[in-house]
Amino acid sequence: MRFATWNVNSVKARLPRLLEWLDTTKPDVLCVQETKVAADGFPAAEVRDLGYDTAAYGQGRWNGVALLSRAGLEDVRHGFDGEPGFPDPEARAISAVCGGIRFYSIYVPNGRTPDDPHYTYKLSWLAALRTALAPQAAAGPLVVAGDFNVAPTDDDVWDPRVFAGSTHVTPPEREALAAIRAVGLRDIVARPMKGDHPFTYWDYRAGMFHQNKGMRIDLVYATDSVAGRVTDAVVDREARKGKGPSDHAPIVVDLADEAA
Repeated sequence: MRFATWNVNSVKARLPRLLEWLDTTKPDVLCVQETKVAADGFPAAEVRDLGYDTAAYGQGRWNGVALLSRAGLEDVRHGFDGEPGFPDPEARAISAVCGGIRFYSIYVPNGRTPDDPHYTYKLSWLAALRTALAPQAAAGPLVVAGDFNVAPTDDDVWDPRVFAGSTHVTPPEREALAAIRAVGLRDIVARPMKGDHPFTYWDYRAGMFHQNKGMRIDLVYATDSVAGRVTDAVVDREARKGKGPSDHAPIVVDLADEAA
């Protein structure tokens, strides 16, 4: 099985690139974030022509997540138990069983600044996600993938000094990630196509991408039953190039077949 995660930063704006990438890369499952369309506005017909079923959860101009699968799409769930809102729950998590694995596509709140109410919301959201995932991680194969809006360590940003005092790198955010991993999930760190760091996000400002001044904030967490089958994981940096890309690159993960 091959699966991937990608913050597309508006699925309609990125549709030609998405369709070309799906046709070339051929993941069995794709976790999509920041679709920025209502569920009924997702281009399900277009991806269906490539063999993908769609489960989408959206709220128009903001947020939005989806799962594309050609490995089945069962028991679709929007959000998770105990999910907080701002003030109402937002379209930030969707899950389904695909090929015998429950996949979550998640888009964690940004946090804005450490003194902003959105930062408190972010920490509450991550804590609630941990509580919801704990029994699921114990129950069977699980993948939680998407834009976490947190760089797990200083090695996951191009210059820690630049981010001092900012969100994405604060101890409470990193502790929240560690708590999620502690329920029985492993961080599947992809190999970079360039440089020593598997960055997944580069600001649109001129030169940031070409100088590889990025961050690793798109993550793949998986139970041992899935992580033990990983044969390769790569940040597809090529998808960040060219005209009109997302500011995120997809992560592509290959799994060996389950032992008979």
